[in-house]
Amino acid sequence: MTSSQEWLQTLRATIPEIGGDELWQAIATDHPPRVIDVRERSEWTEGHIPTATHLSRGFLELKIESLEPDRDRPLVLYCAGGVRSLFAAEALSKLGYTSVQSLQGGFRGWQEQSRSIEVPKVLSEADRKRYARHLSIPEVGEQGQQKLLESRVLLVGAGGLGCPAAYYLAAAGVGALGIIDPDVVDASNLQRQILHTEDRQGQPKVDSAERTLRALNSGVAIHKYPERLTSNNVDEVIAGYDLVLDGSDNFPTRYLVNDACVKHDLPNVHGSVYRFDGQVTVFWPGKGPCYRCLYPEPPPPNLAPSCAEAGVLGILPGVVGMLEAVEALKILLGRGDLLVGRLLVYDALDTKFRELRIQANPDCEYCAPEARFPGYVDYEHFCSSASASSRH
Repeated sequence: MTSSQEWLQTLRATIPEIGGDELWQAIATDHPPRVIDVRERSEWTEGHIPTATHLSRGFLELKIESLEPDRDRPLVLYCAGGVRSLFAAEALSKLGYTSVQSLQGGFRGWQEQSRSIEVPKVLSEADRKRYARHLSIPEVGEQGQQKLLESRVLLVGAGGLGCPAAYYLAAAGVGALGIIDPDVVDASNLQRQILHTEDRQGQPKVDSAERTLRALNSGVAIHKYPERLTSNNVDEVIAGYDLVLDGSDNFPTRYLVNDACVKHDLPNVHGSVYRFDGQVTVFWPGKGPCYRCLYPEPPPPNLAPSCAEAGVLGILPGVVGMLEAVEALKILLGRGDLLVGRLLVYDALDTKFRELRIQANPDCEYCAPEARFPGYVDYEHFCSSASASSRH
């Protein structure tokens, strides 16, 4: 039989250890090792090594493959004093990880050398319970959820697209939602605009949306703008938000949203619907095309009638609005392959998705690399003039 001390001595002789100075230098290189804190959560919240990822010893073997699928990537494990990390390193070696080291002296040794630490912002117990399904996803986790709680999204429109998007962003814990819409709730809205109810007909849509969202998640701040988005107020309204989710249903607003996002270097999550068809994309200045690259000028009214004129399947805005919400969350989390330069088209009748590649216009006067922002225009006149000229 082997005592725990004998086993520990064996591990010290077989598991490579790295000193604090060496780890500090390795972290600063272009190809740093993955640093994993195997302490308990209560220890992690008191402070940790910068760049480290928390994965407690009790869940290490269960979750390491999803956290780090590359078994040849250098890993450095640490605990409080350098003992638990040795046992953890042995376990990972048995799982096939080829380059695992333990930090000599652990976190205490790191602190004794007066090296910098980070003290993470910690979710409340109520938040941990509410967002538990997010916390178990490596791509979100506690750090990602904290990002969402600190994020701000502006929704243009509390209609067919804005309603489902706002509902799921609030459910996901996005910290602040701005909603701009000048309209009041009408009976014809209730077929698709799920934030509104029969008893709120005649009320401003932003007030109705706020009531529903607060009932769902009282921790989300709702900022209401019961007004039309114009060239005169767009800079003030858009200030302080991390992205814009465009659920507008008219071309003047779409061009204005695009131009403001280009000016303020903000991602613009765009969606639109027509009868049984919908489309979603992300316009992001400097990363891909803008709305003007796709539509240099608006189409004539007969080719793009409004929902009131052409109709729309009530569920379709729900599908498209939720896809917009997914793209918004990916942007806020910094995860996944975004719909930048890709237009996702959905045909509800045939239940088909198609993807179209869209290119940035190198001569776009708004988003081209060398372009200077030309300013806002009279968008109503621009759209009506373009539509009129297309009929001649």
